[in-house]
Amino acid sequence: MYDVIVIGGSFAGLSAATQLARARRNVLVIDAGLPRNRFALEAHGFLGQDGRAPAAIMQDARSQLRRYPTAEILDGEASSARAIDGGFAITLADGSAQQAHRLVLATGVADELPAMPGLVERWGTTVLHCPYCHGYEVRDLPLGVIAAHPMSAHQAVLLPDWGPTTYFTQGEFEPDPAELLAFAARGIAVERTPVVRLLGDAPALDGVQLADGRTIETAALFTAPRTRPATPLAAMLGCEHEDGPTGPYVQVDQWGASSVPGVWVAGDAATPMHNATLASAAGVLAGIAAHQASARAMPE
Repeated sequence: MYDVIVIGGSFAGLSAATQLARARRNVLVIDAGLPRNRFALEAHGFLGQDGRAPAAIMQDARSQLRRYPTAEILDGEASSARAIDGGFAITLADGSAQQAHRLVLATGVADELPAMPGLVERWGTTVLHCPYCHGYEVRDLPLGVIAAHPMSAHQAVLLPDWGPTTYFTQGEFEPDPAELLAFAARGIAVERTPVVRLLGDAPALDGVQLADGRTIETAALFTAPRTRPATPLAAMLGCEHEDGPTGPYVQVDQWGASSVPGVWVAGDAATPMHNATLASAAGVLAGIAAHQASARAMPE
């Protein structure tokens, strides 16, 4: 039985595992190889890694983790989790099983994109979710926001610092009076006719087509998709969830401890604020907390 199993091998999971390995705990990382950032060509705003491919960052992190003799990485999908006497049992999709005294779930979220022709094939390149992650790369170009929920107006207010911005309400998310005043102050155009299609040779974007046949030049679109847990593992274990602005996330304390003793959750699965640096930091905290809990549990 491992001291800790970490499920998820992206920024949060590998950060947690590194702390545990450095504390000389037997730690296993189970990685399905489907990180949320797999659609992005580059990561930005991550100290020391700006402009590198997320896959390259994670490959380096995996290599560094493997230098520790108490750390292992298992490529596979964790399909179920349950509590057992003294810990937890994880069953993988291939039918194999692993056990640990404690768990760190770094399983992330899955994006549910608006249904629109041409959007999926541009996701991560010219259809983006975070201006802090990708805004600089599309600076001074005509930008747009595809409204997907009430928080989309907040996203639109930020974007003029990178380029001229149009807010597409999609006929559903009309700005309130205060937001309209902010839009006017920021020079944001409001388009109430829905976008029905993205134009250009994907993944490039030349513009958008509206329901009335008009086209508007647009070089990049931002949208905040609905999110859902990427796996059902936290729910299987009974972890309490909260409702966030884009979807549910696991309720945790400042160290990543869930409502289930012995289970920590880190990264996008446990916060409404999704960012690589924040995910890595949350993984560090969860790894430290899992180690400290194991140290307290050791007999005198």
